[in-house]
Amino acid sequence: MLNDTRKEEILSVLRKQGSATVSELAKKLYVSEATIRRDLIDLQDLGLLRRSHGGAVLLEAADEVSILVRMTENAESKVQIARKAIEHIPTDFKTVFLDNSSTVLAVAQQMTLSEKTVITNSLQAVAVLSRIRGINLIIPGGTVSPHGHAITGSWTTKLMSEFHFDLMLTSCSALDSTGTYETSLDQREIKRTVFQRSVFRVLVADQSKFEQSGTYLLEPFTAFDMLIFDELSRSRRAALKGLPVIV
Repeated sequence: MLNDTRKEEILSVLRKQGSATVSELAKKLYVSEATIRRDLIDLQDLGLLRRSHGGAVLLEAADEVSILVRMTENAESKVQIARKAIEHIPTDFKTVFLDNSSTVLAVAQQMTLSEKTVITNSLQAVAVLSRIRGINLIIPGGTVSPHGHAITGSWTTKLMSEFHFDLMLTSCSALDSTGTYETSLDQREIKRTVFQRSVFRVLVADQSKFEQSGTYLLEPFTAFDMLIFDELSRSRRAALKGLPVIV
């Protein structure tokens, strides 16, 4: 099992149980206890869990997995989505919103953003895109979310209402048969505000999001102008028939 995949499996177990012992995790993942201990140290350094005697406890704030972990998850799927997005999303926009997802960042890195105004609440996107010559990069004020590497909160939401967006690029925490969901209420409110202020709204997501769960409804699929996935099963394609889906 790949290192990053194994760490996500550890987080998945902790999300379900809240805590787990080293021996339990080693048996579930078919690796040595020494390997699990090293993974737990790495995940604790990312602020996702707290090591306890003989195991680990998931931190309450870790429901929004660190972008440092998410950037390596399903990397091939993110590349596929980025390539498809570049072929289909509008290029005549002047102002674009980028959310704090790793999938959106993968798309943004393939876009021509020089001479464009980019508004984002993603600290990772700011770090990467600030190197582009001629970009007008804006990050709103608010509260720093250390695990999501994002700016969030009511102040951020209020500031977003002051902008007009030609294009919105967003992902989500989870998908079901009808729409998109977030695990963070703050992120949901920010994105909904941006949604209302945007002319063209694009969802980018890999199919693994259908296996996740989210508490807060973001928007139904029918509200988006374009839906871009890496892959979709036959049944999911049928469920989305008639919508602007790109696979």
